[in-house]
Amino acid sequence: MFERLKEDIQTIRERDPAAKNYVEILLCYPGLHAVWFHRVAHALYHRRWYTLARLISHFSRWITGIEIHPGVKIGRRLFIDHGMGVVIGETTEIGEDCLIYKGVVLGGTTLEKKKRHPTLGNRVIVGSNSTILGAITVGDRARIGSGSVVVKSVPPGATVVGVPGRIIESLTPEKEALDFEHGNIPDPLSDIMKMLLQLHSKLEERVKRLERLKDQNSKNTPGKEQ
Repeated sequence: MFERLKEDIQTIRERDPAAKNYVEILLCYPGLHAVWFHRVAHALYHRRWYTLARLISHFSRWITGIEIHPGVKIGRRLFIDHGMGVVIGETTEIGEDCLIYKGVVLGGTTLEKKKRHPTLGNRVIVGSNSTILGAITVGDRARIGSGSVVVKSVPPGATVVGVPGRIIESLTPEKEALDFEHGNIPDPLSDIMKMLLQLHSKLEERVKRLERLKDQNSKNTPGKEQ
């Protein structure tokens, strides 16, 4: 058990450059605390002590700002960075070495008592304020951009952005690193808007040139005698 706890702390030490020492991580990282509370709640949930499991989950949410249903299955080395506002539904499954930022929702789309929440593969990164809905699968090493809404399965290695989420890039062997530079994610809608603005600027300049040319021609043309 202690080896698992050390592994959790070491994971944060490696992935968060803001972490200065192990004592700071142990005392000041709500994502770590939420995962530890969840392990206790999950064990009780599987023993059918549902109310006690939910009470621990509820207490964890109050302390950390992170809501993880006791039924969620979580792999090793999950890092919930900052974590405030994260909500993870009952039938969610999360693989190993995943990274989840603040405000993420892994939610369901049906009231039926069946698999209704997402499944994340290994080494998946989910950006801030993203929403993944339904019993869909997000493949290994996939990356979900900040603020995206994903309602369809995502193939391994894909990068998804937008509302609804669209695949804009596939991960190549050269991009295997876990780093996720949100500022460098392409945005197709933004690119289109930039093109339209550039086109508008060119048309506006052309109209101004035509108006100047018209004014010059009017000055050079003698007026009609009355």
